[in-house]
Amino acid sequence: MPLDPEKRRAYEAAEYVVFFEPELVFRVGEPSPALDEVLDSLEAQTAAFVTAANPHGERRPDEENRAAHAELLTSSFLADYGTFEGEGRDPFRRWPAEPSLLIVGIARREAAALGVAHDQNAIVFIEKGRAPELVVLV
Repeated sequence: MPLDPEKRRAYEAAEYVVFFEPELVFRVGEPSPALDEVLDSLEAQTAAFVTAANPHGERRPDEENRAAHAELLTSSFLADYGTFEGEGRDPFRRWPAEPSLLIVGIARREAAALGVAHDQNAIVFIEKGRAPELVVLV
């Protein structure tokens, strides 16, 4: 089943936040010099922003989302990559923030597989010098 247009709009409007000091906030379709600087400093060309919260875009209780995030953190997919904690935020505050990870150096295919493994509708893929891209998985 294709991604519901309302969910797509929500993912595209979301704020993707990495818990640096200060927070790094980026959006789909908007170039992020700060994100490019992070990739440069880590000598990486790519990254992905992935969550395990709210599988299939269906709201789950906080405790389930925390457990799903803990499972994501222990995923064997992540063994070779730098990861940074963050969250996806609804700028209109209609949907609770979702615990997420910025995974530095991961290839698009691996990032998509990780999203699929955690029943996600989409991930955000980042290539240095380009605007973050919504990658729909359904």
